Amino acid sequence: MVGLTRSVEQPPAPTAGASGPAAGVVGPEGAKTAGAGLRIGPLRIDPPIVLAPMAGVTTPAFRTLCREQGAGLYVSEMITARALVEDNSRTRRMLAPGPDEPVRSVQLYGVDPAVVGAAVRRLVDSWGVDHVDLNFGCPAPKVTRKGGGAALPAHPVLFGRIVAAAVAAAGPVPVTVKMRTGLDPSVVTAPRAGLIAEAEGAAAVTLHARSAEQLYSGAADRRAISELKLAVRHVPVLGNGDVWTAADALSMQAETGCDGVVVGRGALGRPWLFADLAAAYAGRPVPPPPCLGVVADTVRRHADLLAETVGEQVAAREIRRHVGWYLTGYPVGPSARRELASVDSLAGLDARLALLDADLTLPAGSEALPRGHSAGPRRVALPERWLEDRDDPDPPAGADALVSGG
Repeated sequence: MVGLTRSVEQPPAPTAGASGPAAGVVGPEGAKTAGAGLRIGPLRIDPPIVLAPMAGVTTPAFRTLCREQGAGLYVSEMITARALVEDNSRTRRMLAPGPDEPVRSVQLYGVDPAVVGAAVRRLVDSWGVDHVDLNFGCPAPKVTRKGGGAALPAHPVLFGRIVAAAVAAAGPVPVTVKMRTGLDPSVVTAPRAGLIAEAEGAAAVTLHARSAEQLYSGAADRRAISELKLAVRHVPVLGNGDVWTAADALSMQAETGCDGVVVGRGALGRPWLFADLAAAYAGRPVPPPPCLGVVADTVRRHADLLAETVGEQVAAREIRRHVGWYLTGYPVGPSARRELASVDSLAGLDARLALLDADLTLPAGSEALPRGHSAGPRRVALPERWLEDRDDPDPPAGADALVSGG
């Protein structure tokens, strides 16, 4: 397996970085001794931080930026099991690793145990992945309407069979499960699903502490993470939700007892959050937020990394969605935001970035401003009669259609 038996040297960060050495994702023979770290099968993650898979975000380019800032486990965008088995060309592109990526971590979506098992075998045998995360947390209607994502733990027998099929196909490669608290307050699924995942051989369980109905609204329920940690005793439990700063990660672990923290929206436009996390977990002062000149340099590097895999024209389009996140909190004015969000070339990006005040700093208290999805609450779309026979072991008809989400 790639990158599991040696310490992973972090490349020098070109922008804001952590002071002091960064720990790595290492295997048993190269395990570092500093800090408690997190064990997921043969992987040791120190500090115990995971970048959550996010559709259209956790591309090789963004994973590289985050990895340069600090150690952790960096998960790919979600891919669909059926698409992988059918050798879909877009899926192949999404599976491409970043340059010198030491640990291949991929999130997989599926609702049919046989298809999920076949997809995991392909990930391990043909793509050499080191970690597979199963998505049981996506609340998107196009996913839950087919019984997938956050809807699936409501069918515990089918859920268990999918986890078991993935674990059997993965062999020594660890399989983890990411899920939500349930469908809504009346259908709570996390504690039972966590126990099933543990019993079927999952190496860790992550809880996004919101229901599917909440989507991304309201506050993450840290009590639900604590309850899952008390229920699941033999594999790590990771917490996810509302981790905007390094202090949020530390307080989540302190309050819930969880073994690690998964960072999603908090990393949008802030790859240096992983430098902050590395410092906080090492007991060092957290670096101040970067000035706008460093932010602009990071935006340009992000675009360059995108261009290496998708070409300049597509990179110029894709960087637009990130610009707003990078600029969140900085008083640059609406016209600058609009112009940067409409660039159609990397030369145009350069010209507009050059107009920003490089010395501008982030106002105090702006570090935790939300970014990314904010929709919700919304009634969960489910297959017809999904809650009438929850022990049905069969996936809904047509549930394995090609979908993408996060």
